[in-house]
Amino acid sequence: MIARAERALADGAPVVVAGGGDGTINAVASVLVGSATRLGVLPLGTLNHFAKDLKIPLDLDAAVANVMQGRVCRVDVGEVNGRIFLNNSGLGIYPDIVRDREQQQRHLGRSKWPAFGRALFAALRRFPFMSVRLKINGAEHLRRTPFVFIGNNEYLQGLTLGARARLDSGNLCLYVAQKPTRLGLLRYGLHAMLGKLGEARDFDVLSAPELIIETRHHHMRVATDGEVSLMKPPLCYRSRAAALSVIVPAQEG
Repeated sequence: MIARAERALADGAPVVVAGGGDGTINAVASVLVGSATRLGVLPLGTLNHFAKDLKIPLDLDAAVANVMQGRVCRVDVGEVNGRIFLNNSGLGIYPDIVRDREQQQRHLGRSKWPAFGRALFAALRRFPFMSVRLKINGAEHLRRTPFVFIGNNEYLQGLTLGARARLDSGNLCLYVAQKPTRLGLLRYGLHAMLGKLGEARDFDVLSAPELIIETRHHHMRVATDGEVSLMKPPLCYRSRAAALSVIVPAQEG
C-alpha cells in the first residue's frame, strides 16, 4: 500500500485515494505529507476519526462523490521522531491496550470491541505508572502518570468525545494526569464529556507547536493513530502545519 502510494507520487498523480480505517489513511497520508498531491479519503474503518472531523461522508458512494467534487483543504499533521499521525499519539496505558487488543484479535480470534474491553480491564488492573519530563512552551513539567496523550490539534471537546473542531491551528495539544487513581480516570472522563477537562484537578491540558518528552526508559511503546511502535526517547513531537492536502466536502453539512 505504501509502495503504491510512493509510485503514484513519483509518477505525479494529482490525487491518491485511500480506503480503510484511520491506520490505513495514516499510512498513505505519511507518503503524501509535504507534497502537492491531494488525499482522497474513503472511510471504511470502525471509528473513522479523521474523516468525521473533516465532515467527509461515511457512506461509501457519497465519499467517492466527495473525492470527485470536493474542495482542497490543507490540514496539519503531527509528527513524533519522524513518524506521522493524523489524529493522536499516546504513551503508557493506551499503547498497552492497543497491543493487547491486537494480540487477542490475532491469536484468539476475538472481534475488535470485545478484545478492547478485555484489554482495557487488564490494563486498569495493572495500572502501571511512568515518570516523564515534559518540555513545552519553554517550561518543564515532571509527571508521574499512567498515560500521556497528544492530539493533532485540540481534542476531547464536550459530549463529542474524541472529536476536533479544527485541524489547522498549527498546534499539538498535550493531555496528562498527575498520579490519578482508577476512580480519578473515570472522573476525568466525566469532565471530558462536559467539556471541562481543562478544569479538572491535577490534569494538564497544554497547547504548543512542538514539545519533548523525556524518560529514563531506553525504549517506549508509542501509539500513533492506533498503531504501536517502539521508539527511543527523547520523543520529539511537532506540528507540521498545513502539510497535507485533503479533499473535503465543498459545502459542510
